[in-house]
Amino acid sequence: MRKLGDWTSKKIFNFVHQNNLVYNTCWEDPRLDRTALSLGADDNILMITSAGCNALDYALDQPNHIYAVDMNPRQNALLELKMAGIRSLDFETFFELFGKGRHDEVGHIYRDALRPHLSHEARAYWDKKYPYFEGGKLRPSFYFRGSSGAFARLLYYYINQRKLRETLVALFDAGSLEEQENIYHNTIKDAFWTAPLRRMIRTDSALSLLGIPRPQREQIERTYVGGIAKFIEDCVETVFTLIPTRDNYFWWLYVTGEYHPQRCPEYLREENFQRLKDGLVDRISTHTCTIHEFLEGFEGEISRYVLLDHMDWLSSAARHVLAREWQAIVDRSARNGRVLWRSGGLMVDFVDPIKVRIRDKDVRVGDLLTYDHDLAAQLHRRDRVGTYGSFYIADLATV
Repeated sequence: MRKLGDWTSKKIFNFVHQNNLVYNTCWEDPRLDRTALSLGADDNILMITSAGCNALDYALDQPNHIYAVDMNPRQNALLELKMAGIRSLDFETFFELFGKGRHDEVGHIYRDALRPHLSHEARAYWDKKYPYFEGGKLRPSFYFRGSSGAFARLLYYYINQRKLRETLVALFDAGSLEEQENIYHNTIKDAFWTAPLRRMIRTDSALSLLGIPRPQREQIERTYVGGIAKFIEDCVETVFTLIPTRDNYFWWLYVTGEYHPQRCPEYLREENFQRLKDGLVDRISTHTCTIHEFLEGFEGEISRYVLLDHMDWLSSAARHVLAREWQAIVDRSARNGRVLWRSGGLMVDFVDPIKVRIRDKDVRVGDLLTYDHDLAAQLHRRDRVGTYGSFYIADLATV
């Protein structure tokens, strides 16, 4: 039965993700990352692209270069589209597209302004998919597109059905944590967390829409009392009662389907848009391949790695790939290398035992890493996303 469950879960996950744009926005808080990365002018960053928002955010700290790597060409196509918009559009038009998620003249804008700046692969995708930004009754925003957008759309209509929209908007406008807590506990919690919702968020299909494969779910089930449904409920409560919501653009997007000028990623603020347009956007490049494939063909050094939570999946489904990835990381790391990653689990036990080869000797990855647990814990408590079990910052020694 366990093998059948694993097979079914993998089929659902692959069905959702194959040939799909999975993430229409980054679901990692770059404010924490930029503190943890402590970027300087000489830093080269390797990061997983996701939706590209955070690559644009990191560029504002003026590192030497950002290599955005993703196996999914659609994720890189999205970052390319944003970069094309920065290069060719005025701020108002850019914000309509990527802030509101729609524009009445998107066909025009795409053909005349954006398309000339795209790679052949990105053109092939957006030639068919630019109508994602047309809006409409069923999907009024780009942020209801893609796998994670399907979940956002379900949540949007669920909030309407529960008549919670005005109350949730009031929660984001609250002037203090005390006011947030009162609104959440007195008017939102019981109305929102219904038995059908709890059942739904336990399913593989719902979690696959969020990009959460079975191994990551199982980590939470093993380590959190109450399992994944209780974990998600407690995470949401923490975000809405213990962290100021006024600038929480992550959850605002899920509640409203669009960004607000005061609740948006940094690249959607006019002053930062202009800095990117003035040249910082040119410090980003996209690469469609695995991390180890990129590093094995790269001749320079990488000083900062942002690995998101993809190792949760590799640790269960492809340990040989995880080992090869760490070998490539060690081989290409600069002397001051630093690695950031997240996990759905409360504790990661699969990184340190990995063996890499250095000067004809086997070395444990854990013996090369110096963790900054204090800073990671401090930042994790301020995470505006709030749905990861743990966060890691580690310096990588070169031997």
